[in-house]
Amino acid sequence: MPTTPIKNEPVKIGYYICHCGTNIASVIDVDAVAKYISKLPNVVVSRNYKYMCSDPGQKLIEDDIAKYQLNRIVVAACSPLLHETTFRNATRKGGLNPFYFQMVNVREHNAWVHSDREQATRKAIELSRAAVERVSLHKPLEIRKLPINPNVLIVGGGIAGIHAALVLANAGKHVYLVEREPTIGGHMAKFDKTFPTLDCAACVLTPKMAAVGKHPNITLWTYSDVVKVDGYVGNYKVTVRRRPRYVIEELCTGCLECIDACIYKEPKFSDEFNLGLGKRKPVYIPFAQAIPSIATIDANTCIELKTGKCKKTCVDACGDRKAIDFKQKEELKEITVGAVIITTGFKTFDARRILYYGYGVYPNVITSLEAERLLNAAGPTSGEFLTRDGRKPKQIAIIHCVGSRDENTNKWCSRVCCLYSLKLAHLIHERTEAEVFNFYIDMRTPGKSMEEFYNRVAEEGVNFVRGRVADIYPDPSDGSTGHLVVQAEDTLLGKILKVPVDMVVLSVGLEPDPASENIRKMFNLSCGSEGWFLERHPKLAPVSSFNEGIFIAGCCQGPKDIPDTVAQAGAAAAEAFSIIDLGNIEIEPNTAYIIESECSGCKSCIPLCPYSAISFDTEKHKSVINEALCKGCGTCVAACPSGSIVQNLFEDEEIISEINGLLEPIEVK
Repeated sequence: MPTTPIKNEPVKIGYYICHCGTNIASVIDVDAVAKYISKLPNVVVSRNYKYMCSDPGQKLIEDDIAKYQLNRIVVAACSPLLHETTFRNATRKGGLNPFYFQMVNVREHNAWVHSDREQATRKAIELSRAAVERVSLHKPLEIRKLPINPNVLIVGGGIAGIHAALVLANAGKHVYLVEREPTIGGHMAKFDKTFPTLDCAACVLTPKMAAVGKHPNITLWTYSDVVKVDGYVGNYKVTVRRRPRYVIEELCTGCLECIDACIYKEPKFSDEFNLGLGKRKPVYIPFAQAIPSIATIDANTCIELKTGKCKKTCVDACGDRKAIDFKQKEELKEITVGAVIITTGFKTFDARRILYYGYGVYPNVITSLEAERLLNAAGPTSGEFLTRDGRKPKQIAIIHCVGSRDENTNKWCSRVCCLYSLKLAHLIHERTEAEVFNFYIDMRTPGKSMEEFYNRVAEEGVNFVRGRVADIYPDPSDGSTGHLVVQAEDTLLGKILKVPVDMVVLSVGLEPDPASENIRKMFNLSCGSEGWFLERHPKLAPVSSFNEGIFIAGCCQGPKDIPDTVAQAGAAAAEAFSIIDLGNIEIEPNTAYIIESECSGCKSCIPLCPYSAISFDTEKHKSVINEALCKGCGTCVAACPSGSIVQNLFEDEEIISEINGLLEPIEVK
């Protein structure tokens, strides 16, 4: 165990300020800071070094602890989020308790936000002096270990959830995969082909879907929702609501006889999977390769479930299997998992929000996802790409950035629109031999083989017009709304174009899914101003959330293509595996605790805790903090009217001494 200074032993502080290359040293006079701090009481060593986080920098701390018998360490460098653990470990290796260390952020809080060298140096001295004052009062704390449940929950059954589930399941871990739709597959299941290789989307996706359905280590719950989450990293207790299909999953063989026998002889109701372009019956399987291949009965359209007066021809067709159960109720399943991966995906931009494009007004203005379904051999038209009135189009416009890179809708680039627009241009031209016009703002084709794909489509004769479309309206020379005119400015030619077309395809962008908001709240996730789930660090922790043991992957984190989604899902699976495979989890000791003798039992702290870590002991009439749930946010400490709640590493004496260190006047020579 790291050594602990003997009580009343003189405090001996080692101070180190990092140049961070030129990140800090170009704005702050690190020599002057180190010289000033060296004169403070209890400071035995004060140094500056070019890269403190490097091995030699850490070794400097270890050696000085032994040489000068240091018992406190202060490092002024970059963000504690990046390197607090690094320097705590160096302190521990030197023989000290790692919590006898204090870090000062002089990069993000100082050098990166100031340009006045003299004032930045003064601020660095003040921040460092405050840390020196505080660290003298630090107490030896110990990281605790708790057992971790080896199971993992994955919320969302698109390609990200599918890949993450298979990675973990193949490694021997049990996975619960929860999907709200009747089948897994997500948006990728609706695509015809994938760019840039033009692989059949189903040919790539279906084997992975089938593997999920058959894997002994995967419990697949479709048509289900997460409704409650309790617990903490390593021991999350999750309640999943399984909505009734009115079909017993264990008995259904996917034979389709119930669908054929339904009293509705022809499909009558809007088919959600085909975006309303086709029809389905009340009993249905979303698409031929659906996993699980189990029928679902729609309670909103089934005569029996609505009125109780159907002939139940579907029940007769099911015969001895007796898989149909109209009395089926929703079930609540409670599971315990050690880690969670959120892969809830995205929604496509609603093109009705841009009125001048005419989506929802002109029948032959469709979205890119609708175009995918029309091109798909398993789609509502068996792959025949026709106008709504059944004509073979001769001229087609594809409009990029619909709902992306626009101050009036979404400012961000959706990353995939340019490339899937190129793919659609190729497929439409190939199927119809129509003349295709791509109206774009900027052509963005980053990634492996993407530029080559762009060149290939350009060589096929697709017309590229650089300019934003200003209006779409019916062709005045045509008496109906079947033929349209696309008006845009060609910014390369400097002229207004009016292009007559038979169809318009709107390349809609990607947006955060509003349905994921409940997931965000239940799992206590952060999100950015745009609505995407927020990662712990954009570079060093791109799949970790701020909530320990909760990981994010795929388009719920931000727009991305299939390869990046799969790569991120694999990374999230690896992060989850690294936690659960250890068998235990380390808990930071900067938690709050209650001094029972001073607690009045007012309960004011309980509703304020964002992590539900505080409960009430009715026998003692005192509040109790579960340290495993506590994240050290300090809300209860600040709110307690009796001052009976204290937080490790943030005790009153430490904070007051730090404030005093900031307020003392200084003279820099």
